[in-house]
Amino acid sequence: MTHDTPIARGMAADPAECRAFLQDNPDIRYVEILFTGMSGVPRGKRLRRHELQAIYDYGRFLPGSVQVVDITGQDAYDTGLVWENGDADMLARPAPGTLVRAPWLGNDTAQVLCSMHELDGTPSDLDPRAVLQRVIDRFAADGMTPVTACELEFYLVDAQRTADGGLQTARHRVTGERARLNGVYGLDEMEEIGPFLRDLWETADIQGVPLEGAIAEYGVGQVELTLKHKPDALRACDDAVMYKRLAKGVAQRHGLTATFMAKPFADQAGSGLHLHVSVADGQGPNIFASEAPEGDPRLKHAIGGMKALLGPCMAIFAPNANSFRRFRANSYAPVAPTWGINNRTVSLRIPAGPASTRHVEHRVAGADANPYLAVAALLAGVHHGLKNRCDPGAMVTGDGYAAAAKMDLRLPSNWFAAIEAFEQSEVMNDYLGERFVKMFCALKRQEQDRFFEVVTRLDLDWYLHNA
Repeated sequence: MTHDTPIARGMAADPAECRAFLQDNPDIRYVEILFTGMSGVPRGKRLRRHELQAIYDYGRFLPGSVQVVDITGQDAYDTGLVWENGDADMLARPAPGTLVRAPWLGNDTAQVLCSMHELDGTPSDLDPRAVLQRVIDRFAADGMTPVTACELEFYLVDAQRTADGGLQTARHRVTGERARLNGVYGLDEMEEIGPFLRDLWETADIQGVPLEGAIAEYGVGQVELTLKHKPDALRACDDAVMYKRLAKGVAQRHGLTATFMAKPFADQAGSGLHLHVSVADGQGPNIFASEAPEGDPRLKHAIGGMKALLGPCMAIFAPNANSFRRFRANSYAPVAPTWGINNRTVSLRIPAGPASTRHVEHRVAGADANPYLAVAALLAGVHHGLKNRCDPGAMVTGDGYAAAAKMDLRLPSNWFAAIEAFEQSEVMNDYLGERFVKMFCALKRQEQDRFFEVVTRLDLDWYLHNA
């Protein structure tokens, strides 16, 4: 059974969807069901064809603790979802429109995204898809629809690591040499990875993922592709999750690794998840639209809300220890709560373009962020700003890094401070749910403990003889 609420309707697909897919794809023999928990890593099961319809009709049992495993897959014991409740089962139910072929897994294999539900059919308040849907519902209650898009950067690197575990840039297909130069917007770089891009686009088309153009980004071997704007923010995030998985799978078939790690190379640019947002009213027009470059006054209110929540949301936008290595001055990654027009040195950028397209590019999140949670945090800021008519303050012109230093503006600069700010934020507890915030912080504190108990090679290099 499924509760008849907006959240429930967005979480579970109609069983007829499965019957139609199986009828149209008689050669499919295996299906992977995927659930993306707080850490942003898809996990699930590989099933046989005859098992799929039952998941649409009723659901598939998965342990509730899978919602809060850390990025390595280890249980987060402090959440109380492991031993205290006997690691009880919940129901995974397919997300609408996500049952698709997965060619990189074989011509006989498909995949489907899932959401977690309580046994009575209620969507789980810890499921990132449900967390996002609750924020979207606030817009709907006010007669508004957020329009969003995800823009992801990643590195293509050699699948083979170095002897000491480091990363290597990929070898040129013809010369066998490794790339060493920044090829930003280079066409040679695009032609070199042409076979990968062709397969990537073809696979995206098969899956219905609206993947658009590709460019060579600033880092050596760094690539960026965009996804189309959608008036369905939940589906836009489904697209982003599917895109990350298919990019990794297609890269592997080409002997490469596609990494969405926020900062894989110390001397290269980090990889971001740039989020684009506008808001439509009940009749459809963009409420931010204006001939003025700074947009309608409501755009400033939205920016004011996003700016106010940048600090409290850094735990979402930068969820891992490595995430914070990306935030460096003059790196194209923002370091302060700033905004401006047609300016890539600020956190919240109003891009150039026709009046009807006026929107904000939110540049803070890393490519390692969970898309559902990053967009939920973004939209919470937009809604908070519109409801409270938040003032964004003066915009930045010119060098945003210099302006931030002059005004002594900064974002939480480390993992520990970010978790503290998120946990203590009344606004984020309100929008994302107190239980979700509590569990997310418990999970991330376990990751912190595990990460910092490891003695690294850098520890030995710095302190073995000098301490």
